[in-house]
Amino acid sequence: MSRTSTFRQRMQAGDKLVGSFLKTPTSHATEILAGAGFDFVVIDQEHAPFDRTTTDIALMAARGHDIPALVRVPGPDTILSVLDCGATGILVPHVKSAAYAREVAALFRYRNGARGFATSTRAGAYTAVPMWKHIAEQDQQMTFVAQIEDPVALDEIEAIAAVEGVDSLFIGRGDLTAAYGDETKDPPAVVRAVERISEAARKAKKNISVYVGNAQEAAWLKSHGASVFILSSDQGFLRQAAMKGLGEVRDVASK
Repeated sequence: MSRTSTFRQRMQAGDKLVGSFLKTPTSHATEILAGAGFDFVVIDQEHAPFDRTTTDIALMAARGHDIPALVRVPGPDTILSVLDCGATGILVPHVKSAAYAREVAALFRYRNGARGFATSTRAGAYTAVPMWKHIAEQDQQMTFVAQIEDPVALDEIEAIAAVEGVDSLFIGRGDLTAAYGDETKDPPAVVRAVERISEAARKAKKNISVYVGNAQEAAWLKSHGASVFILSSDQGFLRQAAMKGLGEVRDVASK
């Protein structure tokens, strides 16, 4: 079986998985990160200039290199097109209530759900996959990661975590930090939010996903039960390497 087809199983089993965001709308970063050994990538439609065509190209590259590819969508209206293009799963931002989580979860599933049917897509191998085989495989494999990033979501966090079809809670520390407006390092309200979200996920036996900028952050969040880590982004790695290389050469050149 491919890494793509088993990603949801690995996540649910608590395997430690490390991925990265894709911010540049081309196929190249997907290929590079796959070759580097990352476990998955997340195409960022919400905060990067990915449209349907560039998302399709990135997903094609992911399929070609057998690296699971999730897509962070700007909202539920694009979920169907992303699934049809062959995404392994979707990161849905601003999940604020259990009712919304249930509504979104239904869009991932054919049986007992509301996903529009088609096999004339990459997901259906362009009609090569029989109808009921496609339905069974897609219902089993598609991954729904709910991004918890609004203080109001904490009022329903246990109910959100318990929603059938939600596979993982992604702790959106950036938006939570902005919402609380505390400019100190590691704002107490955000730390408490991390603890509440983590506790709710563990109670519901759901996976915890997080964004990290370094190993220190990963260690802290792992201590709260996180097992899926999104490390930086293609642009983050480019900037980091560019600054390091530039500094080294300028240091030599100036001597």
